Amino acid sequence: MATDTTAEAVSPGAQGQAPEAVRPTNLGLGQLYLRRFLRNRLAVAGVAIFVLLVLFAAFGGLFTSYAYTDADFTALTQPPSALHWFGTNQGGNDMYASAVHGLQRSLVIAVSVSVLTIVVAAVVGSGAAYFGGRVERVTLAVIHFLLIVPSFLILALVSHRLAGDWRVLIVVLTVFGWMSTARVIWSVSTSLRERDYVTAAEFMGVGPLRVIVRHIIPNLGSLLIVNLTLGVVATVLSETALSFLGFGVQPPDISLGTMLADGASTVTSAPWLFAFPAGLVVLLTVSMTFIGDGLRDALDPTSVTGSAGGRR
Repeated sequence: MATDTTAEAVSPGAQGQAPEAVRPTNLGLGQLYLRRFLRNRLAVAGVAIFVLLVLFAAFGGLFTSYAYTDADFTALTQPPSALHWFGTNQGGNDMYASAVHGLQRSLVIAVSVSVLTIVVAAVVGSGAAYFGGRVERVTLAVIHFLLIVPSFLILALVSHRLAGDWRVLIVVLTVFGWMSTARVIWSVSTSLRERDYVTAAEFMGVGPLRVIVRHIIPNLGSLLIVNLTLGVVATVLSETALSFLGFGVQPPDISLGTMLADGASTVTSAPWLFAFPAGLVVLLTVSMTFIGDGLRDALDPTSVTGSAGGRR
């Protein structure tokens, strides 16, 4: 962080940067990061899209009198209309209400798994780097073993055996989703464990757990934030794929993946059954990708877009 602050404060001629990249002396790091982020138009658009999706999932149900489980037997597989804005499926279920609930379920799963994955990866990765020696070797051996295990097949089998409960799906996706991030965190933490503030904390008798939680993990903040946002994208795609194949969320509950699976067989005869959930999945993944890219550029002091304006 100190390197970034110094680079921003130096005159444009010394650094070869545009004048607008100079950091005002009264501008804090938080304001600097926010300014960099806001310069990235795609990232701002991603935030706007994501906020709209969250509002749709939270309050969209207020604009319809149907629940996602209600069936209108007088309107089976009907196209969008004034009564059913997104049309109905083969069972007469309102697709608008289904889309609201499906987005809610997918968001809960994606955010929960992403947060839990980052927590596990941060603790395991930084812990392995801090302790070193045998602990590090064993931890890395476990990570490498899990990375070569066919996790998607195990996810499908476990989810199917447990009847597709979304809570179980969160646990299973977390168990098989933290390894790659943990390895990246370990590689960065190996340099942090040699820093003076870690040595000083050890000299003062601070315990290992407190050193990891208070001194190592906070200095991984930018890495954790970026991986958190991109982890939402990965989880959405994993959950959608599992549900699409019949191994994820199971009826009577629904997610965007189950809606895609139901609509896949009627793409030509009833395209709205596939188009609306597919559109929500695309908007969700694209928005989080834009946000992740914007955060990476804003928090990375070596980023060209972050330091030079980020206009795209």
